[in-house]
Amino acid sequence: MAFHVYILRCADGSYYAGHTDNLESRIAAHHHSAILGFTSTRRPVKLVFSEQFQSRADAIGREKQIKRWSRAKKQALINSDWNRLTELSKSGGSTSSPRTGQELKLSLMLEAPNGSLQPCWIPTNRSS
Repeated sequence: MAFHVYILRCADGSYYAGHTDNLESRIAAHHHSAILGFTSTRRPVKLVFSEQFQSRADAIGREKQIKRWSRAKKQALINSDWNRLTELSKSGGSTSSPRTGQELKLSLMLEAPNGSLQPCWIPTNRSS
């Protein structure tokens, strides 16, 4: 079974990130306000990014990562602008690891065996 992380652009220009095991059904549910919450008052919505994972845990991890990102980083991801995404990450776009709470910084994206791009995390050394 495949799992998907997705980003929607809402009518007000905001972004919503989520995950699902049925992308088509989930987008339709957002579009028809079957899911109450953030997107139900910001319709119509448009799918602008999706990424596939082999496990729900991996998809949830990526969703949480994206939700912590700035709007600029989300736009770079949506536009597949890896240079800009790396630049934004190096210029203070740090985030915390959901597993350790340790401050980390995105350094680069690596191609996974399934062809998707995955972040390569490098711990930030605060003592130097």
